[in-house]
Amino acid sequence: MKNSFLGTFRRSQLRECQLKQLSILKEVDRICRKYNLIYWLDGGTLLGAIRHKGFIPWDDDLDIAMPSDDFEKFKKIVQKELPESLFFQTKETDPSTPHHFAKIRDLNSFFVEYGDDFTKPYQKGIYIDIFCFVDYPPFPKKILSFLSRNISKSISILEKKRSFDELKSVCEVPYFILKYILLYPIWYFCNLFKGGKYQSFQVRDNALGVVHRKEVIYPLVKGFFEEIEFPIPFDSDTYLKDQYKDYMVLPSEEKRQIHAIYIHANLNK
Repeated sequence: MKNSFLGTFRRSQLRECQLKQLSILKEVDRICRKYNLIYWLDGGTLLGAIRHKGFIPWDDDLDIAMPSDDFEKFKKIVQKELPESLFFQTKETDPSTPHHFAKIRDLNSFFVEYGDDFTKPYQKGIYIDIFCFVDYPPFPKKILSFLSRNISKSISILEKKRSFDELKSVCEVPYFILKYILLYPIWYFCNLFKGGKYQSFQVRDNALGVVHRKEVIYPLVKGFFEEIEFPIPFDSDTYLKDQYKDYMVLPSEEKRQIHAIYIHANLNK
């Protein structure tokens, strides 16, 4: 039976969740300006900035991206710059986290997603995602998209907790092991060639096979998000089409769903 009380409570928490995410973004922006580091709004956050001038009304996450060199510098300074209420979460700072990309978590909140493991003590507060962007090799875009999409999916499937009492679970493991074994050496070989004109997520994070031309990203410009200017890609239209195709078309009503299972935006309340 669907729990309508839980759904109502979750919706009541959404705007406060978004405002907490915005406050985290402001901290990141402050740090990046202080140390002259590059970052930009990415994914649904960039889509929200262009289509809604702020959060997508039903969205409960916030995404930014950083080039790998800047991300490595950011990792070394971020925790000492953040207030005590915020935590920079990676495999190094929070070993039991299942996430392999970085997050900044608000410690005075609780945010539950599908797949969260309550047998492990990793931080589960409201967060923003930080994706590290790397150079892609100088090969046709369709090849890069095919390889990154399928390698990412293979890794995701193989890392997923599963029960082997279903035929699908029994069959998909050897299938995706074989796919990974076949495709990753090709990806490794391609990356021996430097100087590509493309940049995107690290391959394990690139589930959609998104590949951006560098001139679409740089030089960064300013765009409004929740009435505040933040860095966005130079050609946001092409950037968003790379990821979402016809991004200005709103999804159907049934697809406008909050992703979280439970949100408690302020543990003091």
